[in-house]
Amino acid sequence: MRNVIVTGGSRGLGLGIARKLAASGFRVIAVARRPSEALEAAAAEAQEAGTGAILFQAADIGVIEALPDLVRGMRRAHGPLYGLVNNAGLGTEGLLATMPNADIEALVRVNTLAPIVLTKYAVRQMMADGAGRIVNVSSIIAFTGYNALSVYAATKASLTGFTRSLAREVGKLGVTVNAVAPGFIDTEMTQALGESERGRIAGRSALRRLAEVADVAHAVDYLMGDGGRNVTGTVMTIDAGSTA
Repeated sequence: MRNVIVTGGSRGLGLGIARKLAASGFRVIAVARRPSEALEAAAAEAQEAGTGAILFQAADIGVIEALPDLVRGMRRAHGPLYGLVNNAGLGTEGLLATMPNADIEALVRVNTLAPIVLTKYAVRQMMADGAGRIVNVSSIIAFTGYNALSVYAATKASLTGFTRSLAREVGKLGVTVNAVAPGFIDTEMTQALGESERGRIAGRSALRRLAEVADVAHAVDYLMGDGGRNVTGTVMTIDAGSTA
């Protein structure tokens, strides 16, 4: 059973990705600061189904200096790492002119620096094994922009450049690197928008609806599976056509 790390895997989009990958036969190591009832339920469901598995690993990926030991510990406990989904991230809003520097630093640390460093230590073994899959979770905000999300947009845009360049670095060793760019989807981060705002966003999309967690999970599953073996250095947009 191939091991895939999913950061931010205890809730929302990360949990949806973990569920889908487990259903496809992967052993998912869900990394989060603390477990959740939903994660525990998903792990029980995966165990009962018998196709894959969901395990929990406690960690705060914002503690950059702890990431090398985190990767080594997961390898020792579970064996070789085949996949990494860099999903964990902060969605802190704020106008740049008034945003506290501490919030700016936290966004860059968790959304940009942590995925890069975590990938550094995970991809080494993938390169040695001659196979591996990395998926970075970006956002359509990276190329559309959105009021009061300039720093968030910058961190998500950084993952696009990282994805394309790293794909060239490690492709010759059998590792693919891709990104998914969700639009506004039904998670805790978008619940705060309110029904009217969500309706307005849905109304602008080609399909007149919001994309769902399951849609993004299916895309990640595709990139991790056999169908994605010749897909690398690309960004898959899942937004119900809001950027069409």
